[in-house]
Amino acid sequence: QGQLVESGGGLVQTGGSLRLSCAASGRTVSSYGMGWFRQAPGKEREFVADISRDGSTNYLDSVKGRFTISRDEAKSTVYLQMNMLKPEDTGVYYCRDRLATLQGTLEVWGQGTPVTVSS
Repeated sequence: QGQLVESGGGLVQTGGSLRLSCAASGRTVSSYGMGWFRQAPGKEREFVADISRDGSTNYLDSVKGRFTISRDEAKSTVYLQMNMLKPEDTGVYYCRDRLATLQGTLEVWGQGTPVTVSS
């Protein structure tokens, strides 16, 4: 049902910016939407932002006003623009695609891209 490849992570200072990309390939069914999650060391994976197929977006409260999720449907790619980064934004960022299959909703995850925000 396809794969996701994330890129754009790295090391940045507090207040800096990064843009993450997630490219979907090999998709054979439609998608309900794509999103970003993150996992900090020693913590559970948490939701960050998502964008549904109608274009509506949702954000984790702590990133509202700083992060923006967007997509390029022609490229099957979703982006996460992260501005005013804080040390607590550090973690591995994962992309997720929710696919509509005959068997029900299927979640496909990327391999993750690390983000480190230094103080």
